[in-house]
Amino acid sequence: MIFNRRAVPEGATISSWTAADGWPHRTFEWQGGDGRGSILFLGGRGDIFEKYFEAFDHWHRAGWNVASFDWRGQGGSGRLSSDPMCGHAARFAPWIDDLAQFFAEWSARTPGPRIVIAHSMGGHLTLWALSERRIDPDAAVLVAPMLGLKSAPFGARVAARVAALMCRVGKPERLAWKANERPGVPIRGRLALLTHDADRYEDELWWKAQKPEIAVGPPSWAWVAEAYRSTLALEERGRLEHVATPILILAAERDRLVDYAAIRRAAVRLPDARLRSWGPESAHEILREADPVRDAALAEIDRFLADRAPPA
Repeated sequence: MIFNRRAVPEGATISSWTAADGWPHRTFEWQGGDGRGSILFLGGRGDIFEKYFEAFDHWHRAGWNVASFDWRGQGGSGRLSSDPMCGHAARFAPWIDDLAQFFAEWSARTPGPRIVIAHSMGGHLTLWALSERRIDPDAAVLVAPMLGLKSAPFGARVAARVAALMCRVGKPERLAWKANERPGVPIRGRLALLTHDADRYEDELWWKAQKPEIAVGPPSWAWVAEAYRSTLALEERGRLEHVATPILILAAERDRLVDYAAIRRAAVRLPDARLRSWGPESAHEILREADPVRDAALAEIDRFLADRAPPA
């Protein structure tokens, strides 16, 4: 069956949810699974949930209810700076608060088992929430999680100091660079950073052309500084060692956005984690890769959930 990646799935709803402080979030919900359980999908920095409709369809056809939301400050959930194209955040803590509240309310109204599947920055925030016991899913899948940032030629600690300095010498909410997910890569090279599948890459551009208000560009210097601070803090001994949640980690060894070495270190420290990696055949967006990688990733997730989160 051919799935239309450029249409809201039939039966799904796009609505809104309000955080405790009154901040409105754009939400996606697709009920009607056959009782397998419930999946909460969390995207990465600058993401929109439209990019993942194809993966949502796979899980929904397998019987899962699927929900997602845009993080505050991006997608359809408003902005945190006066520049609508700037992916700004002074701190990550409000995002973790949003996740904890949404997860609690979502859990109260959805059947188990309850699974969190999170990509990139969403994986980072999920791991923080698990380490602080703010959420308690039956299992979690982290896809290319942002557990470290690519910062060559600098190491992470030097890059963190540079980002902190840039926040002091100018407005922290200004764009850290002009375009793309990382500096030094022309906009025409963005495809190679994300996926080998040009058609799936074009889907994102199509959605943003239809809804320009959901598009976000590069991060602010404040976001960059906080990302280094937060990823380094998560590496401190004792942060991950008590996370009991079964976790599957999917990663690309040649990822040019997040640090694969940091992902591998975290996988060793987590008490119940398994790492599945791909080589040069995969870029950062594993769930939007060419079919050989994408299909293998979805099958890996299916097996993991069958083993670690069987139907209630």
